[in-house]
Amino acid sequence: MDAWLALTWRGAIHGPGLLEILPFALICPERLSGQHDSVSSWWPKFIPEKRVTELLAQYGLWLIFAVVLAEQLGLPIPAVPLVMLAGARVAEEPEYGVFALVVAVAASTLGDLAWYVAGRRHGHRVLRLLCRISLSPDTCVRQSESTFTRYGIATLVIAKFVPGLSTLAPPLAGALGMRPSAFMLCNTAGAALWAGAALVVGLLFAAQIDAALGALAELGAYAAGFVGLLLVLYVGWRWAERRRALRQLQSERLPPEELLAMLERGEQVTVIDVRSGLIVDAEPVRIPGALSIALEQIDAQLHSLPRDGRLVTYCACPNDVSAVRAALKLHAAGLRHARPLRGGIEGWQAAGYRVEGVVATPSA
Repeated sequence: MDAWLALTWRGAIHGPGLLEILPFALICPERLSGQHDSVSSWWPKFIPEKRVTELLAQYGLWLIFAVVLAEQLGLPIPAVPLVMLAGARVAEEPEYGVFALVVAVAASTLGDLAWYVAGRRHGHRVLRLLCRISLSPDTCVRQSESTFTRYGIATLVIAKFVPGLSTLAPPLAGALGMRPSAFMLCNTAGAALWAGAALVVGLLFAAQIDAALGALAELGAYAAGFVGLLLVLYVGWRWAERRRALRQLQSERLPPEELLAMLERGEQVTVIDVRSGLIVDAEPVRIPGALSIALEQIDAQLHSLPRDGRLVTYCACPNDVSAVRAALKLHAAGLRHARPLRGGIEGWQAAGYRVEGVVATPSA
């Protein structure tokens, strides 16, 4: 059989995929020549194998462009194995590596630019949309914010090497008001570094790739079925855990109207804004009288918080995850009356309640 076509699926945007059976034959199908009866038994008889090989060889660069663009737009399609296959072909056709690098960088930049523009126009609403695609949406924005806080503009150079950050970094850069020229420079450098690294790895491990393809071909549909079963079990477990956690949080979060009533009655309530400095800079308002203590600084600021009375934490992230984590930290320190605010600052504003301006102090 001249070519073997397998598909790859990654479980989530923000982490490594379980099923990495990506089309190892899509770039260099000639490396898979040979007879594999186990594969031939289920290969569609109505598709001429020679024609498939010709199509794959002819449209390999277009395939790289499409897959890299799709990944950068947020689809769960890992592009690294495909770029690595292009690198394996470089040993036989050195000029192919140059073409593959240019195509991968162009596709990556195009997808990133679309999210950057969306981030500038729609702010953190775009980040929440992206996070809802993931199986682990609750922490992806916060982790991206922390990385930007630590590395600044250099985050764009390393973003594609960090699971989950690759798709989130461009819209976050746009939401934070990064200059277009600075974004294009650093993002293109990061795309070139990422694509170049994948090509080099494919070139260095071309023999090992051949061996892996041979093993997968021998196992045939049994291997794909087993890995597919693992993926289904993993997704099912994550979904069940997520539903359980959301039900628990729903019962513990404080509705905005209840907080307002407590404040109007003059009850002893301390409201804590746990948003990062980057997010406060992007939206410099807060609930009147709230203390600005970033999530990472909660432990260091425990001594300044009252031991009596209620504590209410809020943030601006999916499912109020940072506020929940802050409340859990307060519980662990003995402040058992801490509760997260349902909907965060956006839920408060959506209810029509008053906010006040604030000058953000970036968290350490």
